[in-house]
Amino acid sequence: MKNIFRKVPVSSYLDADSHLKRTLNAKDLVALGIGAVIGTGIFILPGHEAASHAGPAVSIAFLIAALLSGAVGMAYAEFSSAMPVAGSAYSFGSVIYGEVVGWILGWCLILEYLLAVAAEATGFASYFNDNLLASLGIHLPRALEAGPFEGGVVNLTAVLIILLIALILLGGATMSKKIENYAVLLKVAIIILFIIVGAFYIKKSNYVPFYPKEFRTSPWGLGGISTAAATVFFAFLGFDALASNSAETINPKKNMARGIMGTVLAAMILYVLFSLVLVGMVNYQKLGVDDPAAYALKVVGLNSWNKLITIGALIGIFTAMFTMLLGSSRLIYAFGRDQLLPKFLGQINHKHMVPEHALILSAIVIAILAGLVPLTDLTQLVNAGTLLAFIFISFGIIPLRRRQDIKNTGFKMPGYPFLPILAGLVSLYFLWMLPNSTKVMVVIWIILGLLIYFGYGMKHSKLQKKSEK
Repeated sequence: MKNIFRKVPVSSYLDADSHLKRTLNAKDLVALGIGAVIGTGIFILPGHEAASHAGPAVSIAFLIAALLSGAVGMAYAEFSSAMPVAGSAYSFGSVIYGEVVGWILGWCLILEYLLAVAAEATGFASYFNDNLLASLGIHLPRALEAGPFEGGVVNLTAVLIILLIALILLGGATMSKKIENYAVLLKVAIIILFIIVGAFYIKKSNYVPFYPKEFRTSPWGLGGISTAAATVFFAFLGFDALASNSAETINPKKNMARGIMGTVLAAMILYVLFSLVLVGMVNYQKLGVDDPAAYALKVVGLNSWNKLITIGALIGIFTAMFTMLLGSSRLIYAFGRDQLLPKFLGQINHKHMVPEHALILSAIVIAILAGLVPLTDLTQLVNAGTLLAFIFISFGIIPLRRRQDIKNTGFKMPGYPFLPILAGLVSLYFLWMLPNSTKVMVVIWIILGLLIYFGYGMKHSKLQKKSEK
């Protein structure tokens, strides 16, 4: 028990991950990041938050959320530069805080990745079945559109899209990054096209008042924007998955920082411009719908453009699933590498240089969740697990700088120690603002993780075995 807080030497991770092939450059990382961050949220959140909390000032809310995400992103970038290993917050936490804390962070991130991909898969199936197939006159039987809890047998489309992405990832980094890069380019092109076309239909009167009086609640009249910023903050989640690919990145000391910060910057520009055009096309009071972009195009008479938005949403969900499934497989691989989970999960397919068993396990679990279980009540758990990791990583910059055995000649977070503390406190605030039911479920998940750690992981852990010798 006294060794559960023993810190893992970073050299052991570097040696264990040395057989992973470094093929990702800064451009590939930005593509992965944008793929994860800019999903269906860009087509939904701006309208909902404009109508409910901020009016046209929703663009300011996105700007605030981007700045906060950028601060946390810089903490991840410094850790990735100092420790270019697989496992993201799990590996970082194990080195800085000790094995048991690293396990808890990794266990929470597994929850984030698995639930996020499963939820995105059900969203993809909904768009694909109800919009694309329906427009072609094709209707799947109810038994193949939903799981048993929703009156069907299995959500076949959700299962198939996950298996397709898993097959692409099993083909190795070279093939998968090409597909991801092209998909992200197409998605961004569709978003930019909406911005350009929509700009011609902006009415200045829709921007007045820019921040309506009904939203100017406490504190200091910023209640509406604050609530909107807290909500859209979650639209930027996903860049943390990039840190899972540190061991597969060329020159990670520079490229990880470029990838993470490039992702946040690109997402900020697209979200702010998209929301500005959206509220300029249609009065904010009318945008509280599930498809505000398609609705805005319909209002201005561009009905035929709705299919383009549907295609953009499908590609957006696809790329988000791609990055998150990739991140989950690298995290599970890291657990297997350290033997906190069965050793075979840490093995590599030497032909394609990918953690094959970890990837297959991730895909199977996610496919079962997406195909059989309705996830509407569980999506907030995604946010909770991520924010817990954000808190530890942000505050972790301080002990990281004090470690004499970790030499970082690459990126370092500016504004030390004030900016890391601020990023940690803001993440703690957002975690505290989550519903109580979500906090209870997260505690239950952590307790389950600790039972697995003490029941299996601690007995088989490479670190604990070394300490016994």
